[in-house]
Amino acid sequence: MSKAHNSQRKHTALLLMLAVGMFGFAFALVPLYAVFCELTGLNGKTSGQVAYTGPQTPVDDRVVTIQFLAQVGTGMPWEFRPMEHQLLVRPGTLYTTQFYVRNRASQPVTGQAIPSVSPGLAALHLHKTECFCFTQQQLAGGEEMEMPVTFFIDTDLPEDINVLSLSYTLYRVNPVQTAQVVSN
Repeated sequence: MSKAHNSQRKHTALLLMLAVGMFGFAFALVPLYAVFCELTGLNGKTSGQVAYTGPQTPVDDRVVTIQFLAQVGTGMPWEFRPMEHQLLVRPGTLYTTQFYVRNRASQPVTGQAIPSVSPGLAALHLHKTECFCFTQQQLAGGEEMEMPVTFFIDTDLPEDINVLSLSYTLYRVNPVQTAQVVSN
């Protein structure tokens, strides 16, 4: 019986270590994925930094279609949409488009927009010089506004990319939590 009891203990310890290892691996996936996306440029994640490198000579013989998409995260009581669903742009030229937002709640709500570019390689060539996604936005109950995005596409955008999408997801942010994070 002692031999069976030792075997049971080994199996229990092994299963427990396996469960802890799986939890640790799952917990580490989020930062590992972020690093992977940053290194490879996959998943269209943008750096979030203003990246205006100065005027470029526009490419007159090339036109690229950029599509704009908008959605709100779960629990966000805002209406959010692009004012233009797509633009035909020339690489190297600065453009501005607007997004419409309205707080459907009766109290103030703070939100933060997270951008994504598709195809993922295009994220390296789309540069925003002004964007509502750089800062949190707070709207009073019922308030509405138009938010600008000023951008250009690098002249060295690969020739096989003729259409790209700039998508924003707007999430609700608790300003109290944000203030605590900033003060730490």
